[in-house]
Amino acid sequence: MSFTNKKIIAGNWKMNGLKNDAWKLTNDLLSKFESPDEKLGFEMIICPPATLLSEVVSMVDGSPIKVGAQNCCDKLDGAYTGEISPVMVKDIGANFVILGHSERRSYYGETNELVAKKAEAALNQGLTPIICIGETLEQKENGSALAVIEDQFLNSIPENATIENIIIAYEPVWAIGTGKVATLQDIIDVHTKIREVAEKKFGSQNISILYGGSVKPNNAKDIFSLKDVDGVLVGGASLKADDFWAIAMASV
Repeated sequence: MSFTNKKIIAGNWKMNGLKNDAWKLTNDLLSKFESPDEKLGFEMIICPPATLLSEVVSMVDGSPIKVGAQNCCDKLDGAYTGEISPVMVKDIGANFVILGHSERRSYYGETNELVAKKAEAALNQGLTPIICIGETLEQKENGSALAVIEDQFLNSIPENATIENIIIAYEPVWAIGTGKVATLQDIIDVHTKIREVAEKKFGSQNISILYGGSVKPNNAKDIFSLKDVDGVLVGGASLKADDFWAIAMASV
């Protein structure tokens, strides 16, 4: 899926929200659009918890807002208690899935290889994976950040990926939920590296790259000003409609 000339504004609600919260937040976002089919200069994706996917998909039907899941299994069905397959995600009406988020990697031991298997399964079901990569503070401080980024990129991307059917999200682990944000030069350096590695793998640098890590209304415009930033993956600020909308509007 290609979003030529449009910034991608993706919101990761993480493990937050009950039905009433989802109803209010989604309605507040929908109310920002002047008409249901309004065409703006950005693509908005919201990724609620799995328990709210069906409800949110129904609410945004016919609107410019798209929906993604926060994770999926690498298996399509079977005896995998507690898992949600990409078939189920697609069946419920979502079009995207976040994979390899640092919280999945660090809390649940997800490896590059598992992320690649999940992405392969998601792509086979017509979902667009948002594949997250990013270094820890220790890796940043010891000078290995760019090597880590290259390794995660090359080993988290499946063989059925193309330059058009995946999205990469650069999320420095040390900036997620901490209030810290990478400097503009940090973002430039890593996004440039990602494009160089994409050139090696795909023969093109034209891949969609999002920045994530304490993105807020007061820093969004500076982040969007960087030519190698195709959008943002927003955590905490996506739980407030006014903040999330302000971030989106900073992109146009």
